[in-house]
Amino acid sequence: MTIHKEGYTSLALCVLIIFILNAAAHYYWPDHAVLRWILYIISAAFFLIILQFFRSPARITAINEQHVICPADGKVVVIEETEEQEYFKDKRIQISVFMSPINVHVNRNPVTGVVKFFKYHPGKYLVAWHPKSSTENERTTAVVETASGVPVLFRQIAGALARRIVWYIKEGDHVKQGEQFGFIKFGSRVDIFLPLGTQINVKIGDVVKGGITVLADLKS
Repeated sequence: MTIHKEGYTSLALCVLIIFILNAAAHYYWPDHAVLRWILYIISAAFFLIILQFFRSPARITAINEQHVICPADGKVVVIEETEEQEYFKDKRIQISVFMSPINVHVNRNPVTGVVKFFKYHPGKYLVAWHPKSSTENERTTAVVETASGVPVLFRQIAGALARRIVWYIKEGDHVKQGEQFGFIKFGSRVDIFLPLGTQINVKIGDVVKGGITVLADLKS
């Protein structure tokens, strides 16, 4: 288990705050050992909570051009046929994965291919399960075309708690299935849009793992 680079600043700030609070406790409460120990316990718990937000477990993805690998840890909350308005402007199958604050927040490429489209959208911070979060929240949209010519769209969506999206890809990049393409601090949601007729291998309510779970099989 390693700590993701996106957590370095937050963890350093956390350590600084804990140090200041505990130093102040020693100064102002020199004779109150019980209060100081309560603060120590609260500080340790707070640090461990922040630490787990930024954990980055090693994942080995079984590369398969026909598979669409889950881009994030979480729970499947949407599987439906819908109109994708930003890029395809036609009907697609949407799969949405909700990332809670306790999930790993690393985002991974669902397929191998070339990034044909990428765009960042500033926006609102509606709760991740709100119907309009996909179109009104802060988000990124990426489209990767596989070697067989199938375009797969995936979208990072910020939520009420997750207010920072980080991405590492741009148009023209060749990306590999399972590799990291971004990070959403403190969780939120990832949407994937697939061609109609794609075989879906998960159902609503399934707990999934980024880089491991096969969401769907693409047609050749």
